[in-house]
Amino acid sequence: MVIIQGIITKVYSDRYRVKVENEYFDCTARGLFKLKNSKPLVGDRVEIKNNHIEKILPRKNEFVRPPIANIDQLIIVVATANPKPDLLLLDKQLMMAIKNNVEPVICINKIDFEESYEEIVNVYENIGYQVITTDAKNKVGIEKLMLLLQNKITAFAGNSGVGKSTLTNNIMGHTVSEEGLTSEKLERGKHTTKYVELYEAAENTYVADTPGFSTYEVQDISYKELENYYEEFTPYMKDCKYRGCTHIKEDECGIKNAVKKRKIDKGRYERYCELYEKLKGEKKW
Repeated sequence: MVIIQGIITKVYSDRYRVKVENEYFDCTARGLFKLKNSKPLVGDRVEIKNNHIEKILPRKNEFVRPPIANIDQLIIVVATANPKPDLLLLDKQLMMAIKNNVEPVICINKIDFEESYEEIVNVYENIGYQVITTDAKNKVGIEKLMLLLQNKITAFAGNSGVGKSTLTNNIMGHTVSEEGLTSEKLERGKHTTKYVELYEAAENTYVADTPGFSTYEVQDISYKELENYYEEFTPYMKDCKYRGCTHIKEDECGIKNAVKKRKIDKGRYERYCELYEKLKGEKKW
């Protein structure tokens, strides 16, 4: 059999399901990957021969939790209510996307519950993020969401109960699992799905079953570089009097002045301060 290229859509035990055009192959990985302390991941583009993975092609990105590679897009879902918006988690997940070269899209779901979501939309659109609004239960905004998925590998992130599984089931046109793609019933307690898996929503368009994106901490980001993940800070950093300004306790700070003038959202700035102090404290520990 000649060497052919495909994409890993599922990893289970020591076997890998690889999609090559319209066929699926159940493969094993060569021992050399263990020797190199490397392991094929869902999302990897690979070369296979005789149902063996011979080579992992270069990755765009990779994650440990969940174990997945080559994510193109992260849809970060925030509900208007039930549960109330967790904007600190949203900011963390935006950082995760930026750090890992993943395009973030903010999805405000359950717009039938509250009208106050427009303020969230305005804050993040003014920064430059793409924001879409949906009512997954009534299939509002699903067509627009599906257009964003085309020719990409997309993962969903967000708190339990925000509607990730309902959105995904609408995209797939059927219930992917009994509790939805990522079991929101289990997500409130134990770990959710056993395996990471890609589901093909259309040709060359995949949705990732990745419950690990539902919670995210930013320990791998230094408090000294945190400002770089707040794009709205950039135009005002030049106005800081002190080199290495933390934008928290210093006087004559361009960022603090911009907050006072409402050029930077106060809530985003306060969450920046909270994350800065947390990361700085973890560094000391």
